[in-house]
Amino acid sequence: MIETERLILRPFRDGDRGPFAAINADPRVGDWLGGPITREQSDAMVDRINAQIAADGFGFWAAERRSDGRLVGMIGLRRNVGPPAPMALELGWRLSPDAQGAGLATEGARAAMDWGFANLDTHEILAWTASTNVRSQAVMRRIGMTPDPARDFDHTGLADGHPLRRHVVFAVKRP
Repeated sequence: MIETERLILRPFRDGDRGPFAAINADPRVGDWLGGPITREQSDAMVDRINAQIAADGFGFWAAERRSDGRLVGMIGLRRNVGPPAPMALELGWRLSPDAQGAGLATEGARAAMDWGFANLDTHEILAWTASTNVRSQAVMRRIGMTPDPARDFDHTGLADGHPLRRHVVFAVKRP
């Protein structure tokens, strides 16, 4: 578990499934991730995330707002299995629309990144997003990540011509 001024990052609980499914079903979230997903897909994601946290000791943690205990999304680290860098440590986040724009992604991503460098044997952490997702790129820049254009890639899970297919990669080296 990681605590920041406004967030608690922790494994998902059964009570998080409904709120997380609502986040994943929201088109304002899904539009950046290839589309909204169903409750069943969201529950399967929670199962995969928690299994990874149990196995590795880290993953994409549930992001709970400290002021009211509300689940606002997920933020964390995982070992990537595909492009752009298999086995790279990936930093990622997904927040409900009403929790966006308040600095929570930056706060949580910085905490997860710091935790990764303090607790894992890694020389760098990567993050990536669609080339048009300038808000996520701004988070990456605010936490000290820099573009790594040599690693930019076309997301294989999205069709040729899909507006989100081209992804940009940001990296940060161990301080």
